[in-house]
Amino acid sequence: MSANKTWNQFVVKKGNKSLVLDMIKEYAPLSRADIAQRTGLNKGTVSSLVNELLEEQLISESGPGESSGGRRPVMLLFNHIAGYSIGIDLGVNYILGVLTDLQGNIQHEKKIYYKRISYQESLTQLFEMINHLISVAPPSPYGIIGIAVGVPGTVSNSGEVLLAPNLGWKNVHLKTILERKFRLPITIENEANAGGYGEKKFGAGKDYNNLVYVSAGIGIGVGLILNEKLYKGRNGFSGELGHMTIQAEGRECRCGNRGCWELYASEQALLLEADKAGIQPSKADGWTLEDLIEEAENGNEEIIRLFEKTGDYLGIGLNNIINIFNPEQIIIGNRMALSEEWLMKTLEQRMVSHTLWFQHKDLHIDFAELSTYSTALGVSALSVERFLSVDVSKKILNN
Repeated sequence: MSANKTWNQFVVKKGNKSLVLDMIKEYAPLSRADIAQRTGLNKGTVSSLVNELLEEQLISESGPGESSGGRRPVMLLFNHIAGYSIGIDLGVNYILGVLTDLQGNIQHEKKIYYKRISYQESLTQLFEMINHLISVAPPSPYGIIGIAVGVPGTVSNSGEVLLAPNLGWKNVHLKTILERKFRLPITIENEANAGGYGEKKFGAGKDYNNLVYVSAGIGIGVGLILNEKLYKGRNGFSGELGHMTIQAEGRECRCGNRGCWELYASEQALLLEADKAGIQPSKADGWTLEDLIEEAENGNEEIIRLFEKTGDYLGIGLNNIINIFNPEQIIIGNRMALSEEWLMKTLEQRMVSHTLWFQHKDLHIDFAELSTYSTALGVSALSVERFLSVDVSKKILNN
């Protein structure tokens, strides 16, 4: 009986401590009295929890605030530089790495582009990126609090990359590999899930509870935020809608299916269409998305028509998603979002003509506010939340 009571007290205290920290993180500067009023906790409990958070260096005290009569209160701030998180967007032809503080502010970033490389070469690039970001992190009480990687493929709840067709990966225990290499907490997430979470937390999705994030890069992935929470399915495999069939007996996909959406509405589809049309690239090593965007900006009608065709195919898949999930918002992100200007017209035409009319009510279609940073910032935020959810008083400070 007493053991249960002790356990319950621990859970309640831990829950209240997180509540106080979240309140300061969200609404600072706050006084102890403000926190007591907002949370309903008594002043003694708040004072005790605030003292613990001050000792753990997760919050700090600033100068006195406004007085409502009597002594001016000491204000509390979240210490967003108590530690730093590393977020990696592992693309098919690039790696983007960011070092963020605990509030999600980018302190340092690096991007590497490459053509198709082997599994071992991609691991080497990943290791080098992480080592670089560790080396540039400013001194802080907790140092690097975690490393998180967004991968364009199916990721299990245990951090195993089961299948990433565009990377050529299958059954890669990435979480274990990185844990052994860096001896830090590791988070592995599907890149579209991470992108959706990033946009919900920092970008275009902040004001919506039910949104669908479409990551359109070399392939297409989908992240689902339902009732304000990242929906991953029972085993973490939700959102593989880039591989839904939109054309029966269509092109063969690396996943083994035919007619997959990503074969018609992605960056690789656009580049393939440019090659098939016989449009000569300006550079010897072939077209890039940036080259095509530059041509469209210069008024190249043939290239603009390719973008519009891709936008139409993008709209076909979005129609299916809208009819299934009835979301408040759809956000289109990743590299194809850079070509919003030429995709939007045919995308909207397809949706207006083919989506059930009542599904249009209050539906918002937006392009990612975070541009190509959605995934890196999303995984970094997941890592920070994991750090702040544990009892950090048991961690050893690096002082």
